[in-house]
Amino acid sequence: MTMTFIIAVALAAVIGILIVPISSRMKDGSFNFKFKALFFIGILLVASIATMITLYITMMDLNWTAVWPVVAIVAFAGAYLSTGFERKIKGLIGLAGIGVAAYMLSAPMMNADEKYESAKMKTEVELKAFDETKTPASVPPKYARNKMKKAFGQVPNTSYYELGNLQIQKINDDYVYVAPVEFSDAFKWFKGKTTPGYFVLSATDSSANPKFVEKEMKYVPSAYLNNHVARYMRLHNPLTIFNGDVQLEIDNDGTPYYIRTYGDFISARNGFKPQGIVMVNAHNGDIKKYKLKDVPSFVDGAVSPEAVSLQNSYFGNYVHGYWNTIFGKKDIKIPSDEGVEANVSPVFDENGEMYYFTDFTSPKEGVDSMLGYSLTNARTGQGTYYTGNSDESYMDSEGALQVVEKKFVEKKWSGSMPLLYNFYGETSWLVPVLDSNGFLQNYYIVSAANPEIAVTATTPNEALRQYKNVLSRTGTSTVNGNSTKEEKQGEGTVLRVYKETAGDFTNVTFLLDDETNYTVSSEVAPLAVYLQEGDEVKFTYLATSEVFQQVKELTITTLKPKEKKTKE
Repeated sequence: MTMTFIIAVALAAVIGILIVPISSRMKDGSFNFKFKALFFIGILLVASIATMITLYITMMDLNWTAVWPVVAIVAFAGAYLSTGFERKIKGLIGLAGIGVAAYMLSAPMMNADEKYESAKMKTEVELKAFDETKTPASVPPKYARNKMKKAFGQVPNTSYYELGNLQIQKINDDYVYVAPVEFSDAFKWFKGKTTPGYFVLSATDSSANPKFVEKEMKYVPSAYLNNHVARYMRLHNPLTIFNGDVQLEIDNDGTPYYIRTYGDFISARNGFKPQGIVMVNAHNGDIKKYKLKDVPSFVDGAVSPEAVSLQNSYFGNYVHGYWNTIFGKKDIKIPSDEGVEANVSPVFDENGEMYYFTDFTSPKEGVDSMLGYSLTNARTGQGTYYTGNSDESYMDSEGALQVVEKKFVEKKWSGSMPLLYNFYGETSWLVPVLDSNGFLQNYYIVSAANPEIAVTATTPNEALRQYKNVLSRTGTSTVNGNSTKEEKQGEGTVLRVYKETAGDFTNVTFLLDDETNYTVSSEVAPLAVYLQEGDEVKFTYLATSEVFQQVKELTITTLKPKEKKTKE
């Protein structure tokens, strides 16, 4: 905090120099340096205190782009009090302030190309196919928050606290939601001083229960004075440009940290480009600053969702500069606002890297088709834009939510946190379905290109299994969960058979004598309904890494009609 004090005093000294008429004579013709020195010291003290109070209350940065209005106004005041050459110099400084004001106000029109270049993404066609040996992080935050609230009785002195903001992350290879326990008001902070810990809940298993972790935290968003974590960061970094709220990150030992993204303006005091994080140990206040390339490995969201949302806006709007956003709007793509955090939704890839997902739609009203979608790495800020199959028209996230709402209109259920995946080669929306009380009831998977292809189930894995069967019947997909398109031939003796009805058809699952498992729909192979233990079969299937391989063609070789006897 020493640096904050030094900067405040330096700014106050500049104000004093600009106001005090140093070279001007008094009315009696003397310079009266004693009076001017006392005048300067008084301004120095008042301005220093005013600067510190302003910084303390507003938590604004002391970057020159923030203080120039004060310098300009003070320069004009100093010019009024001065005479001769000193008046001209201070007047010129004031006029320069007007020039800076024009620069600041025109920045959004002038730096559109720079914004676009800063947010430019590499382009690909489709996502990699989802690996079905994994379970998607599909528990919506609203449901997770409800479960944590119901488990709040685990917190000691419950009346002192309330649940803070949720943050999804990976801890020891598990995808979880974490939420800090926060002070409920200023009186509770004054009495309690520290919060007792945080909650952890699985982001992949909807049946899991929240776990309260006891870790005393002193520097939190709901604390006051110097214990307010954002103020604590600001006092130690008075010149730093922050973007987005503070976020809780837990290391693999369970130690809680608060991080906040910092960066620089694109130009003037406009736009933002992330450069790193400031990290505070929530227990002891140890504070460190990291560039993005040096961020500790346990930090998943080094780039704030607010910063990514800004980048998406730059990428979608400024493809042809500023004026195109007003006139013409050629090639403009509008980022969706259906994300769960600052209009984006965090997801994890097969390597455990966190990305922010956003879909883009047309600026034309009444259009719910998707122009493309992006994934932005949450540690590096590097984004990839996916154009989708040019021969198909994909519905956007809003359209997916509308499909879910129509499906469950009688029950008054609604979708939450729609996420786009490549399931079996088919671009599809996975949408958790919540009831009116915010409790998870179902999972809905619907094809982005063909809303008629959809399934619903109580778990994401069950929904995926049903979706695979539907796609195999319709023939619209390669039905391969790991991008392998190799067709293979198989044969053997059936040891076990399991059959279940799925709409107008029957799904038949069978185990062969070589301990491999397969599944086939009666829509693909109608005679599969007669399959029984001991049968010999030959079939064509798509080789994947899954436990149950999807069969495309099936022949039961032991199912042959008996030859008719002829009369002698």
